[in-house]
Amino acid sequence: MDKELILNELDYKAVRSSGPGGQHANKTATKVEIAFNVSGSEGLSEYEKKRISKKLSGRINKDGVLKMASEDSRSQHTNKEIVTQNFLFELGEALKKKKPRKKTKPTKASKLKRLKAKKKKSEIKANRKDPLK
Repeated sequence: MDKELILNELDYKAVRSSGPGGQHANKTATKVEIAFNVSGSEGLSEYEKKRISKKLSGRINKDGVLKMASEDSRSQHTNKEIVTQNFLFELGEALKKKKPRKKTKPTKASKLKRLKAKKKKSEIKANRKDPLK
């Protein structure tokens, strides 16, 4: 993954934020949206493209474009930084390989604890029964 090349491929677009505002919110475009064409990127290998497409399939549209937005701040510049950081974080997380699980056997203490609990439960149930039967 070539970070610099990927950052150059990002398309930034500033739009008006949603929600209530005042005089300022209705005339300024502080929300920042980014679009990244995963399938057409030169900064990713084919393996990385497939992995990102699979992991981030909910964020990628049918054209193969990954879209993200930020409207946390009232500043367009801050929102641009936030959305860029979130984008790079999401890409990094999608490309991480999951550690394989090592199979382990239960310890002797855990086996004894389980058997003790079973014995106690069976005694409780046995005491519920009518002694005359």
